[in-house]
Amino acid sequence: MDRMASPIVVVGSLNADLVICVARFPKAGETVTGHGFARFAGGKGANQACAAARLGGRVSMVGQVGADEPGAWLAARLGESGVDTSFVLRDDTESTGVALITIDAAGQNHIVLVPGANGTFTPERLVPTLTALRHTGVVLLQLEIPLQTVLAAARAGRHAGAIVMLDPAPAQELPDALLALCDYLTPNETELATLTGGGEVCDADDVRRRAGQLRERGAARVLVKWGSRGAALFTAQTECWWPPHTVDVVDTTAAGDAFNGAFAVAVAGGAAEEAAGRFANAAGALAVTRVGAQAAMPLRADVERLLTGS
Repeated sequence: MDRMASPIVVVGSLNADLVICVARFPKAGETVTGHGFARFAGGKGANQACAAARLGGRVSMVGQVGADEPGAWLAARLGESGVDTSFVLRDDTESTGVALITIDAAGQNHIVLVPGANGTFTPERLVPTLTALRHTGVVLLQLEIPLQTVLAAARAGRHAGAIVMLDPAPAQELPDALLALCDYLTPNETELATLTGGGEVCDADDVRRRAGQLRERGAARVLVKWGSRGAALFTAQTECWWPPHTVDVVDTTAAGDAFNGAFAVAVAGGAAEEAAGRFANAAGALAVTRVGAQAAMPLRADVERLLTGS
């Protein structure tokens, strides 16, 4: 992979993640005692930008924060990771987005999201940032900003000839017009189910069938992040499966973001899809071994060590 290949632009959310660890999640109406509190830089967009930059990508972040201390802090943290934040706007009328996250002893999480300034990042506010989208090789998108803004960014990326990757999270129904703009649609198991009529994703054949439905609706390639069962890519010509890595799970919060950022870096550097998937699968596995979102993103050397077994 060429580390100085095509630039990557991430259009999406920036959040301050407020994290509490608990032995178990509370039942309705129950109070449990936590054992630790921390604030981490987060937001699916910012997480993916951080992941890509830490893995050697040339990354610009497009999004919006409030004109407050958390917003300045989030932009500064991205800058420290090597992300260009000159296209991160400020909204004087809204606070910066916040995610309230509880993590249990098994490393699973519950998340409550308050969009704040992410929710007012409209297509009109995207316009001043389109310069970044005209000169990129990969556009990374998620769904923590308004859907119409995501659609506008995908159209701009397609018009520029960039590879468009969409992480359909948080899970919601999507118009076929957006799916048709996706070179890579990257759902996890929950999102795959939501986009294909609901119900539990049963087995590999079910994953294959559901991915086929999304391709029929317009997505060129469907890249399924299947958690502890690895990942799989489905295209018009073939499919490819990557088995999971055995790691000690501490916090699953941003594993999918690490995966997406890593895959973007790999394809921006000219890697074949099979190699890009292996690289991304390893990055996602490493992310669950640490607490936090951006704080958990691995370096390229970490991923290469896992892949080589050294």
